[in-house]
Amino acid sequence: MSPTSTDIFQGWVAHDATSPLTFTTFTPKPFTETDVEVQVSHCGICSTDLHTLRSGWAPTDYPCVVGHEIVGTVCRVGSGVATLASSPASPEIKIGDRVGIGAQSMSCLRADCEACADGQENYCTRITGTYNGRYADKSKSYGGYATRWRGPAYFVFKIPDALPSAEAAPLLCGGVTVFAPLQKYGAGPGKLVGVVGIGGLGHMGILFARALGCDRVVAISRTSSKRKDAVDGFGADAFIATDEEPKWARTYSRTLDLILCTVDAPDMPLTQYLRLLKMDGVFVQVGVPEQPLPPLMAWSLIQKSVKVTGSSIGSPEDIRQMLQLAAEQRVLPWIQKRPMNDVNAALADMHDGKARYRYVLENGTDAQAKL
Repeated sequence: MSPTSTDIFQGWVAHDATSPLTFTTFTPKPFTETDVEVQVSHCGICSTDLHTLRSGWAPTDYPCVVGHEIVGTVCRVGSGVATLASSPASPEIKIGDRVGIGAQSMSCLRADCEACADGQENYCTRITGTYNGRYADKSKSYGGYATRWRGPAYFVFKIPDALPSAEAAPLLCGGVTVFAPLQKYGAGPGKLVGVVGIGGLGHMGILFARALGCDRVVAISRTSSKRKDAVDGFGADAFIATDEEPKWARTYSRTLDLILCTVDAPDMPLTQYLRLLKMDGVFVQVGVPEQPLPPLMAWSLIQKSVKVTGSSIGSPEDIRQMLQLAAEQRVLPWIQKRPMNDVNAALADMHDGKARYRYVLENGTDAQAKL
């Protein structure tokens, strides 16, 4: 059966790894009784978008519409959403609500799935990404560089009134990616936390570490170019410039309980970072380079019983808690708004490291008029 006019969406579509995105039509997943449809107003640009567009981590399933920091208004609600027993939050979603969608749009949600049953749907082996994924019916998932988004209500979240839409968008992926491990590993009063990489993820890591009440937050970067922003703007208590401070690893040895590493550079000084941890300290990697991480000597782990781990996005409950904290503590990412129809230039600027500190695409009437 051919799609109806309501099943033809418009968005910025990637057809291969090198060509610019083109504004054209695409067909979203079939609408089901547990789906919602959202008129997209804003979509943050995440580094995952860049990796996916160029097939950096793995071959991308083109054509592809990226974007998984989506904010917009609900314009259609499936008949089964109001009684969706699997999610106590989904039945609250109504037409006209301001909502957000992050990096995940589905998991198996089965009772015999260890991850889903434990409220850690982001670790489900049958995870469906908000874009470049496949649902159980084999239909493709398409993201938020578009005028509309369609998908399961289970992974749609009401945006608190206190959060502006543009600032809320980066929280849906980048924000929860740093919030979830900070919360899991005890960031809060009495803790000394370091954040490696002062970019889109890293600046939100500092903001959330402060909002969680950590005693001390240390920003760590290669150079001191972002020192003023990190200390005066984001609230870091100290700053380490690893390329500029001789013997920095020795100077600050055993001073941190937890390190959140947001960089995706394969040549990071991993062994030196671990020297900064106290006994039983935790190093959490959230940045994802396309190349392997540096080698690690066993003594770096054994001498202080440190733990090296990773964290992937956040569960639906993580996202709800993160949005609530952000609203209460006014955790607002530093953003630069760009028109959605300027997406190719914005992506190029993002690739060149020009974002300070997160680009957010805004939909307007001209984008819809291009076709």
